[in-house]
Formats: sequence, C-alpha cells, structure tokens
Amino acid sequence: MEIVHQKGIDQLIKKDKAIALIYDKHGAPPNWSRPPGFVSLSMIILEQQVSLASAKAHFTKLNKYLKKFTPKNILQLSDEEMRTCQISRQKAKYLRCLSNAILEKEINLDELSNLNENEIREKLMRIKGIGNWTSDIYLMFCLQSKNIFPIGDVAVVNTIKELYGISTREEIMNLSHTWSPNKSLATYFMWHHYLEKRKKS
Repeated sequence: MEIVHQKGIDQLIKKDKAIALIYDKHGAPPNWSRPPGFVSLSMIILEQQVSLASAKAHFTKLNKYLKKFTPKNILQLSDEEMRTCQISRQKAKYLRCLSNAILEKEINLDELSNLNENEIREKLMRIKGIGNWTSDIYLMFCLQSKNIFPIGDVAVVNTIKELYGISTREEIMNLSHTWSPNKSLATYFMWHHYLEKRKKS
C-alpha cells in the first residue's frame, strides 16, 4: 500500500485538526515516491542541507556528465570533475563512500526491502555521509515505509512549529507519536502545506 491512502487520511483528520484543515484547503498530498536504488540514494545525499532546486541542478549536471549513473563511474571521477559538476568536496566524499560500499558488497540496496526498518537503518548508516535524515527519506520515498517521522527535516519541523505552536524537540516527537501508524502520511501533509504556502507567497 502507498503512503497516501484514504484510510490513513481518515484516521489522521479525525484526530488532528491541523491536518484536517490542510486536507480541507489543499486536498491530499501527492504520494511522493522514487525508485529504490543507487541513483535515488545519491540524489537524497545531494539534497542534504540544501534546497531541492540546488540539489536537482547539481544532480542533473552530474548525471549529464556521466555516461551512466553507476557506482563504478562515480569512483572514476576526479575531484576536479566533481567540482565541475558543482558537487562539494564533502558530498563527493559521501557519494564515493556509497559507491565503494556497493562495489565491495558491504550493502545491497536491492535486498533492503526484505529487512525491517531498524536493520535497514543500521545498514545505511554504516556508510559515511548517511545519517538519520537520509535514512528516513530513503525509507519513505523509496521503500514507502508508513510510520517514519524525519525529525531532522527543517521544512517539516518549521511547519509543525507554525501549525501547532510547539517548539521543543520533545514536544515535536510527542506530537509525531500521536500520528502513528501513519507518521509518514502526516509528514507528507506537513510538506504539502509547506509547498502550497510557498507557492502563494
């Protein structure tokens, strides 16, 4: 089942007035998803701590530069070539660490869907440059995990502060627990509100 489904929406709007208001005003959020695998995980790494537009531009440049977006081809790029594609030194290092982990068979992205969430996180976070946020986004977008709340996502946290009048990490985590087992769907509603508001500003 996809993250965005009517049963989950009904459950959330029944117990959360803010989500009910978002639904009334903007409808259901898109079911954001990406194919699992190396390309999507690389894209998420590039999205760390930058705007989506910047990350997309950098990814497009890198993708056009490569004959094919593969771990082997990433590892063949020099530092200068990475810079030409607007990939920072740190992000270049992270992409190389991921590429090495795949080629050395330290991780098999195709097999992650057979594991539970804790096992998936553990495998992903063994790779330098992959932390909680990157794991959360990969679990939601690529594996369609239903009960994820990315506390490290600035847009989500700022939207919650605005809509609920809360500010501490503890308060935000407590709120997220009330959304279970539809934390991912509630997160999609937060992004939906954030993006719709930005369109109008």
